[in-house]
Amino acid sequence: MRAAAPRLTAYTKKDRLGCLHMARALETLDQTLSRLEKGEISAIEAIDELLTEELNLREGRRIGVGLRTARLTPIKTLESFDFSFQPSLDRHRIMALAQLEFIQRAEVLHFLGPPGTGKSHLATAIGVAAVKAGRSVYRCTLAELIEALSKAEREGRLVEKLRFYARASLLIVDEIGYLPITSGGANLFFQLVNARYEKGAMILTSNRGFAEWGEVFGDPVVATALLDRLLHHAVVVQIEGASYRLRQHADLIPEHTRAHANIAPPPPPKRRGRPPKNGGAGHHPG
Repeated sequence: MRAAAPRLTAYTKKDRLGCLHMARALETLDQTLSRLEKGEISAIEAIDELLTEELNLREGRRIGVGLRTARLTPIKTLESFDFSFQPSLDRHRIMALAQLEFIQRAEVLHFLGPPGTGKSHLATAIGVAAVKAGRSVYRCTLAELIEALSKAEREGRLVEKLRFYARASLLIVDEIGYLPITSGGANLFFQLVNARYEKGAMILTSNRGFAEWGEVFGDPVVATALLDRLLHHAVVVQIEGASYRLRQHADLIPEHTRAHANIAPPPPPKRRGRPPKNGGAGHHPG
C-alpha cells in the first residue's frame, strides 16, 4: 500500500518560500496561515495575499532602483505640485502628458518659464511617472551633460557616452540657459539630440525663449539646427507665473530689484521670444 504524502509543515513552507526568494511572503506567512486556520480567509485568498505582498515589495524595490538610476531624487510628484499658484498652467493638459503617450511617439516636451515656476518639478514628476510605468529614464542638467560628453571626447569614449544617453526611453535635460555653453559644447549636445531624433523622447526645461538659444549655445547656426530637431515633434508648455520658492519672501527683496526678481508674474513675452508655432500633437506656446 502506498504511503500517504507527508504533510507540509510551516517550516517546509517557509523553506520553499526562502528558496524562491519571496522575502515578504515569508514575513507574512504565519499571520496569513493563522487567518486561514481561523476561517477568516479561504485558501485562494491566502495565496493571493502572499503573492500580493511579495509583488508589492518587488515593485517598490524596482521603482526605488529605477528612480536612483534615473537621478530623480528627491522625488517630485504631480500630486504635490501647487497648480493654484501657477494659473497659466492647464492642469488637465499636464495630467494628460503624465499618461506618457509622448514617450511612445518619441516627442520632445519643453517646459519654458522664469526660475522658480515649477519647470524642474514638472519634468521630474513626469519622469517619476515614467519609471513607475516601467520606462527607462535619465535626468541631468545641460551643464552636467556637456561636461560628461566633453570628458568622454577627450578620453576617446564619445561614441560610447552618446549611446549611453541615447539608450533611455526618456532623457530629461534640465536648466538650459542658466549657464553659458561653448560652441564645442553646443556641437556635442547637437550630436546627442541628433542621435535621439525620432527615436527617444526628451523633456527639456529652460528659462530662455527659443529666439535666445543662439546666445545660450554661443552659435546661432548650431542653435537653429538644434531647434529644427527639437521642435519637429514637440509639445511646448510655457509657464508665465511667479516664483514658488520666493513666494514668502517678496518683502525681503529690495524695491528697485523686485521687477527683475521673478517673484511676480512676468510681463507678456516679446514676439521674438515666443516659441514658433508647430503642427505637433498638443503643441502650442504655454
